[in-house]
Amino acid sequence: MIYTMKSPNISAYLEASEFIDFDHPKVRIIADYLQERLMQRVSLEPNKILYDPELELARLTYLLVRDEVAFTYDIGKQDVTIKASDVLTKKHSGCFGKSHLLAALMRANGIPAAVCYQYLRLDDGDNAPLILHALNAICPESVGSWFRLDARGNNDSVSAEFCIDEERIAYPVDPGRGETDLSLLFAKPDYSVIRVLNQYTDASVLRLHLPDKIAGRYWES
Repeated sequence: MIYTMKSPNISAYLEASEFIDFDHPKVRIIADYLQERLMQRVSLEPNKILYDPELELARLTYLLVRDEVAFTYDIGKQDVTIKASDVLTKKHSGCFGKSHLLAALMRANGIPAAVCYQYLRLDDGDNAPLILHALNAICPESVGSWFRLDARGNNDSVSAEFCIDEERIAYPVDPGRGETDLSLLFAKPDYSVIRVLNQYTDASVLRLHLPDKIAGRYWES
């Protein structure tokens, strides 16, 4: 896929914002913790890690968000979490909050990160409504191009991994069912997504009204 940066300057994908709030102390602490984990890995396997510590840091960051922050609907929680710092507080979120957290932690450690979206069918039926799913793309300096990651969290039917050359995301689209990967890379969350998420505090109610279209412009508070 050829990606289109909504913000033309890569520096926009390194900035803190209302929902990608890596300037929050809680997010900074976890970003620093990931740096410490990287140094521990270097000390244990220097020959393996030193060739590209940035990629190893990105991998550790991805695994933390994928595996240590639960997917709200997998664990039956009701809180709706949107900001990266709130996701850390609650230790769970849906795809939107998890994408904001992954972007925040990547950016906190100097790795450009975007939020991106897919149109997916809500269930297996061809007549099921299309909804938006959020994931991320990152652009490490050593790679020099964007590649997507999905930190939704794995289960019996979802198997996503940190891969550069062969993408392994949670939900590969089925074009025959009208599903679509959107190529636009957002430096901030889409306006329509946040407008919908802000209307609900109960995740079970939100599930009935999930965002189903992008505005193509940023949310500005």
